[in-house]
Amino acid sequence: MKDVLVIVPFPMSEENLAARQSQLRAVELSEQLNFTFRSTRAAPRNYVSQADMVLADVGILEVGQSAQEEGFAAVCIDTMSDSGVAALRSVLDIPVIGPGRASMLTAMMLGSRFSVITMWKHWFHLYEKTITDLGIERHLASIRSIDVAPDNQALLGGKEDDIFPLLLEAATKAISEDGAEVILLGSTTMHQAHAYLLDNLDVPVINPGPLTYKLVEAMLGLGLAHSRAAYPASPVPRTEMIAAMMAAAGTFDH
Repeated sequence: MKDVLVIVPFPMSEENLAARQSQLRAVELSEQLNFTFRSTRAAPRNYVSQADMVLADVGILEVGQSAQEEGFAAVCIDTMSDSGVAALRSVLDIPVIGPGRASMLTAMMLGSRFSVITMWKHWFHLYEKTITDLGIERHLASIRSIDVAPDNQALLGGKEDDIFPLLLEAATKAISEDGAEVILLGSTTMHQAHAYLLDNLDVPVINPGPLTYKLVEAMLGLGLAHSRAAYPASPVPRTEMIAAMMAAAGTFDH
């Protein structure tokens, strides 16, 4: 049995954490993998500013920096921003997978042009950064938002009748007007809409969270992990300092 740590980027109640864990039901996985979901002790209210992104990186780094020591075989990050991925790769030798890059690169294997369908215009910068870093601008058909403020805790629960048709409308326009050949959900907080969109669209729809679980399964099976040449370790780790920072931050009202 191999244990995989899934880091949820916000402090969560057990009930809300269960909504994240339900992503596991959307994909067939080896019985030899066991997934543990763990939330951060502190986080920004949402991912809007650059200050938010720094805090997100540190919060996720703190949760995952001891994963290898704890016996985990791999780490998944449960946010399309890929926050903390690069930092954790610098301190861990085990695979660390984030859904942002993974989703976009997978979309390019399934079609020539993809569109990101998201909840909120304030998240556009997350996708634009990844697209620019990868140099794949010509493969982006569009980013479309339904412009509804997301609920990072309860997700889409109880809002299906209102939200699902809006997402379908945006995805349909991305295909018919923008030329998208693949649709990519813009957040793991939107995973509850995946089955609905898949049933109502004629193109592939990528569900980013479950994709990372399957990629980790493949990485472990192939004996692959990130390159240490690309992600060198710090000569002076600050593990205890980072843990102390997040312990103190966790005392503040979220």
